[in-house]
Amino acid sequence: MTEPGPAPTRVRVTGPPRRRPPTRRTSDIDAGTRLGGVYMRSLLREQLRLAVGVLAAMGVTIGLLPLAFYLVPELSDVRLLGMPLGWLLLGVVVYPVLVGLGWAYVHRAERNERDFAEIVSEAER
Repeated sequence: MTEPGPAPTRVRVTGPPRRRPPTRRTSDIDAGTRLGGVYMRSLLREQLRLAVGVLAAMGVTIGLLPLAFYLVPELSDVRLLGMPLGWLLLGVVVYPVLVGLGWAYVHRAERNERDFAEIVSEAER
C-alpha cells in the first residue's frame, strides 16, 4: 500500500476581477436636497402616470369584455373555430394582450428611468 502524500493545497476560485465603479460626486438625490426631492417626485409622478395609463388600457381592452357579453347576450351564441366567442376571447386572446401591455409598460418605464438619469447627470455638471 502506498502512503498518502501531502494534502493538496486549497485554491480559492473567484471570478474575473471586478472594475470599481467610477467615484462620483454626491448627487442632489443622494444628499436629500430640495432639488433632489423635485427630481424624485417628477420620476414617481411619471411612473404613476404610466401605470395608471396601462391599467386603463387593460380595463378598456379586457375589462369591458364581460360587460359586452352581459349587454349583448347574442354574443354568447357566436362560435369561432368551434369554440364559443367568450371562451376564445377570454381564454386565448387575452394573454397576448397582457404580454403586449406588460412589454409596453416595462419598455416605457425603462425609458423614463434613462431620461431621468440623463437629466440628473446633466444637472450635476
